[in-house]
This record gives sequence, structure tokens and C-alpha cells, in this order.
Amino acid sequence: MHLQRHVLHNELHARPSMYFEAPAQIFHLALLDEDDTAGTIVRTLCDRHVAMADPGQPLGEIPLGEASLRWERHTEFLTLTLLMPGRHSSPWPELPPVLAEVAEAHSRLLINADQVCIESAADWTGDVEAYGFEDPLGSILDRDKATVWSDLRLNGSGLNRMLVVNRQLDGRRLGRMVRRLLEVETYRLMASLTLPMARALNTELKHYEAELAALSDDNARAGAREAKALLERITALSARVMQTRARTRLRFSATEAYAQLVFERIAELHESRTGDCQQLGAFITQRFRPTVRYCASTDRRLSAIGEAVAHLGELLQARVQVEMEEQNAQILHSLSARADTQIKIQKAVEGLSIIAISYYLFSLFKLLYEGLLVLGADLSPRTALLAGTPLGLLIIAAVAHRIRDTKRH
Repeated sequence: MHLQRHVLHNELHARPSMYFEAPAQIFHLALLDEDDTAGTIVRTLCDRHVAMADPGQPLGEIPLGEASLRWERHTEFLTLTLLMPGRHSSPWPELPPVLAEVAEAHSRLLINADQVCIESAADWTGDVEAYGFEDPLGSILDRDKATVWSDLRLNGSGLNRMLVVNRQLDGRRLGRMVRRLLEVETYRLMASLTLPMARALNTELKHYEAELAALSDDNARAGAREAKALLERITALSARVMQTRARTRLRFSATEAYAQLVFERIAELHESRTGDCQQLGAFITQRFRPTVRYCASTDRRLSAIGEAVAHLGELLQARVQVEMEEQNAQILHSLSARADTQIKIQKAVEGLSIIAISYYLFSLFKLLYEGLLVLGADLSPRTALLAGTPLGLLIIAAVAHRIRDTKRH
């Protein structure tokens, strides 16, 4: 059995939904996890309320009397969900102290805060205005089994309020439906974290594009002498673009993943229209999709700049390579011409050497003949010539052969 089999199999049940009946109140906080803030918050809650709880787990639940507090640790954030069953004196009670302390201590990291009022169809009066919504949005969920209302506005405490009227959902399905609503808001805001960065990046991208255009013009006009300086400028721009790409890649990828989850959760609500109100999911999709598209287009724009800079560098390197090959060809042609000249000179030298050797050889033969005459030898010039000529030619041929053999080796 594989060592990770149980762990991998149990991932199916790692994050179960909360199950409850109407009426109830749900408070949901999402906080960014920076420098192990999530671990600090969970350990503090466990030490204060449940000494035996394991804060190292990705999910856990703390009983608080009739209420229960659940934490869930995600890759980039921590969620705290407080379930308070039963009816309360106000449809929108204040944030309970256990969450208010966390929200106040880590307000800089608080990315989402939702309050969901769960009402049963039997107790609901049908007056949405009584819940204080301004220009409310509403949707019938899961084929008329529940209705959700909200104006998607933050109240004085920074909470986004939603009203869910349950008609036919049991506790499990109601818990899953509320979980989808909370995930839509949390994932939407996590995806929107990239929007300020994308807007700030717009100015930087304009500079990159202007510099790229200038480099392209210079590349079209530059000669061989300017190629090195131009290549250094292209390399510097490519390094800056790659640095920006490395700095923003994670955030853009996260936005794409979170946006996909938002649209999936909205589709799982199975919305339909209630009265003249705009549907909640349709409103979120309509207003949220431009954010996703803007971030995606900024990411594509940055990638396109990087590819264009790399292509420009390749073109310049190709041109430099061609010029170098032409210079090498000229050098080789010059070397070849020089070698031909040296061969011709060498052949001339060889010919002169053979002539000189022949001259000295026949001079030596002449001296030898004169010496023989002095010694009293009876040798006619004709006989001496006939005897010495073959020997001289043989010696000259041997010398020529020796010179050529030395040249080949």
C-alpha cells in the first residue's frame, strides 16, 4: 500500500460543510496568511477555548456553547466561520467578541467579512426592506428551494450582509448552499487582489513598450559598430521584463484560479429570477468579469512584451552572426589568396634553388675535369660532357625529389 494512500483518499472529506437548520446567524472572516498569521490565530483560539485541539490541522472546529467556530487554512488565507443557531433579537447582531478581537488585531489582513442571516420560510415576513438592504439583489436558488438577498454593500462594521430564506433545503444542503455563497465572496476578493497591482503595472508596461519600440527602430538603422551597444540595451530590457514577470506571475495565476472557482460556485447555485430584482450571481458575474479580463489582459500584455524583446534579441544576434560569418568568409578568402601566393613563391624558390644547384654542380664538374687534365688524363671535352651530364641530371632529380618530399611532410 502506498504510504500516502489514506491521506490522498481522505482529501475527499477534508473540508466538509457545516450543517444547520434555520433560523441561524453565520459570521465569516477571511484573512490573508502572511508570516504564519494563520497559525498564530488558530493557536491562540485553540489555547483559549479548546486546549486539546490541534492547531496544525488544516481544518478544525471549536465549540462555543451553542455556537461553533470553524477554521480552515488555505494556501493564501485563513477562514473563520462562526455558526450561531437560533433566532436573535436583531436580524443583524454585532460581530461576536471572539471574531471581533481577531478582526481588530489583524485588520490589515482582513480581506473578507460576511454576515449571513438564515430565515425559514414560515418565519419570514416577505419584507426585504425590513432587513435594511439598499437596492437589493435577489435570486431563487436550486429550483425554488431557497432565496438569497443582498445589496453587496459593507455596513458600518465592514460586514457584507446576506439574507437566505430556506424553503425546502435540509440541514446538509442548506450548509452547502451557504458555503457556496461565502466562497463566492471570498474567492472574488482574493482574485481582485491582483487588480491594484495590474493598474500599477500599466505605467511600467507603457515604459517597456516605448523602450521596445525605440529599440526596434534602432535595430533597423544600426550598423555593425552599434550592434554590441544595442544588444546590451535589449538584454537590460529583457532582464527588467523577466523580473517583473517573476514578481507578478503568482498573483496573476492565482487570479485566474480564483475567478474560475467564483464562476463555478455561481453556476452551482442554479439561480433564477425573483420578481424585478437583478440576480445576485448575474450581478457579481457582470461586475467581476471585467476585473478578471483586465488582469488577464495585463498578464498577456506583459508576456507579449517579453516575447517581443526576446525575438528582437534573436534577430539582432542572427544579424550579428551573419555579419561575423561574412567577415570570416572574407578572412578565409584572404588567407586562401595569401596561401596561393606563398605556394607560387615557394615554387619559384624551388625552381631557383634547382637552377642554383645545377649551376654549382656543373661548375664543380668543370673544376673536376680541369683537375683531371692537369693530372695528365687524356679526356676529351665531348667524352667528359657525355659522362657528366647523366650524373648531373640524376643528382639534380634526386635533390628536386628531396625538396618536394620535405614539402609534403
